[in-house]
Amino acid sequence: PYDARPRHRGQDPLLFLDLRAVRRRVLAEARGRSVLNLFAYTCGVGVCAARAGASEVWNVDFAASALDVGRRNAALSGVEMTFIQDDCLPVLRQLAGLPVGRKKPDTRLDARTFDLVVLDPPTRSTGPWGAVDLVRDYPTLFKPAVLATAPGGTIIATNHVAGVDRDGWHDVLQRAARKAGRPLADLEVLEPEEDFPSFDAQPPLKVAICRVS
Repeated sequence: PYDARPRHRGQDPLLFLDLRAVRRRVLAEARGRSVLNLFAYTCGVGVCAARAGASEVWNVDFAASALDVGRRNAALSGVEMTFIQDDCLPVLRQLAGLPVGRKKPDTRLDARTFDLVVLDPPTRSTGPWGAVDLVRDYPTLFKPAVLATAPGGTIIATNHVAGVDRDGWHDVLQRAARKAGRPLADLEVLEPEEDFPSFDAQPPLKVAICRVS
């Protein structure tokens, strides 16, 4: 169960229905694994990981109001998770063992890896730690995500920009992983479920299941 009230303080729905395929995959793969849920929003993916029996689940999002809904979602399912209210960029770079710049992050973390990393960034955003640009600069997110993934682990990466070519985006992911020194052992396309059809075989939501070497 999720808190999915149609009327609330924000503009976006509290649960994105087209991400259901990702939630199902996390339910299938998270058991016994450590999970990092980036741009967690209301933590639907994190709840699925915890319900599946993950060893630990971290949810990272800048918005306190979204994480408050995530805590309610966790309570509805009777699961425990970690909630980190901070910009995902410095959190991810610290976990990857990369410098974050001169500005001190609010949350201080040691470098470490997770077995399963879910990278579900917004189409575009700008904050004090820089911009998220899924068209021109996905590697800024994907490289540290690769470094924060344990050997043999998995990244579930999304791109919500309808105009981005899926094959071209996959090439970007492959190159970024190679430059990070952790080439992808496999990249699987996760198709949207059938009630979200794409008539040109280019679904607006693109999901890549990336196995990291």
